Amino acid sequence: MTLPKIAYLTGEYPRASDTFIQREVANLRALGHEVLTCSIRTTGAEHLVGPEQREEHARTFKVLDAVRNPKTTLKAHWRWMKTPGRYLSALGLAWRTAPKGIKGRLYNLIYFVEAGVLADKLADEGVTHLHNHIAKASCTVAMLAGELSGLRWSFTIHGPDIFFEPHHWRIDEKAARAAFVSCISHFCRSQLMCFADAQHWHKLHIVHCGVDPSRYAPKPVRTGLRALFVGRLAGVKGVPILIDAVARLATTYPDLTLRLVGDGPDRKALEAEVAKRGLQDRIVFLGYKSQAEVAEELAQTDVFVLPSFAEGVPVVLMEAMASQVPVLTTRIAGVPELVEDGASGRLVPPGDVDAFAKALDALLSDADLRQAYGAAGRAKVVAEYDAAQEARWLSELIVAYGEGRLVPHLRPSEEAMS
Repeated sequence: MTLPKIAYLTGEYPRASDTFIQREVANLRALGHEVLTCSIRTTGAEHLVGPEQREEHARTFKVLDAVRNPKTTLKAHWRWMKTPGRYLSALGLAWRTAPKGIKGRLYNLIYFVEAGVLADKLADEGVTHLHNHIAKASCTVAMLAGELSGLRWSFTIHGPDIFFEPHHWRIDEKAARAAFVSCISHFCRSQLMCFADAQHWHKLHIVHCGVDPSRYAPKPVRTGLRALFVGRLAGVKGVPILIDAVARLATTYPDLTLRLVGDGPDRKALEAEVAKRGLQDRIVFLGYKSQAEVAEELAQTDVFVLPSFAEGVPVVLMEAMASQVPVLTTRIAGVPELVEDGASGRLVPPGDVDAFAKALDALLSDADLRQAYGAAGRAKVVAEYDAAQEARWLSELIVAYGEGRLVPHLRPSEEAMS
């Protein structure tokens, strides 16, 4: 059976913070799909932290770079103007779904121009299905490209920020027009159901983001007191809660250290706070790291900490659990679908530094508890968050909807996953 040729689209690809998309692409290719990766913008050099990112960056079609060539843009749109009814329908869709105001209309017209160029490229490449990650601007481009060319398309919706502005990004219209929608969790699916018409709920499936468990060698016996955070250094991640917790426990655990992997707009302020508290020797800012470097950090970690205020289902938690590292995080969104409090990790209320510090204290003081949580966490990831298994499920959806078959279940059967 020849599998359909797929295009993948997102706003920036590849990014150091979105390695799960790279894994999904790699696994689809391993299944036999030819996958053309596309990015609206050119990724910044700070995200090309490993060989995987650099290789993907080199082979990715950059939409805005192509749009900047007037001949390319005019040629692409002339192609679609030859079917004026479809062209005007797509232009009307861009106008109707634009956010309010002149700026919103202008942006959607820009997305329409981008969509024409993208659709032209995909037609030349023989792509039969377009899949988008992150249901914002790039998904608008995907929707308009589908309307222009008739190309079948789908998207993965993550959250949480998309659900802060659902009407702005018209996720109702996108859910209606997509062949199907991949939701990363039951919670995410329920949030989309708030806005999507009930007649489309049947095509909202759950496809987990995943990891390669074999990449993370479990090392259950750890003797140090090292905590690790991996994520964007932005307000939503709650890093000040973490710094406060480490400060509270400094006397109890003289050897406690915290390593932060990632970067972002709050880095300077967080570094200043660490210096103000005299914690420079305990808290280290490492910047972005490659997948291999993150795996090595996890291999040396005693507790993984993520005090976020809003999340989807963090892939970094899956990576930590696959490494058999106990996790401490917050009870929000789809996180409880991954982490079972008191079994595979600890969940505390978001923003509660007392609860966070108390839970961290309990983990640091009990090596047997850490080992038990770590073993249960790895078992959970292997069973339900294996990237290869999730790619097979996504491939099944793409093939089925391409053949005009409806898929009646939210998740694959146990037989399909084995």
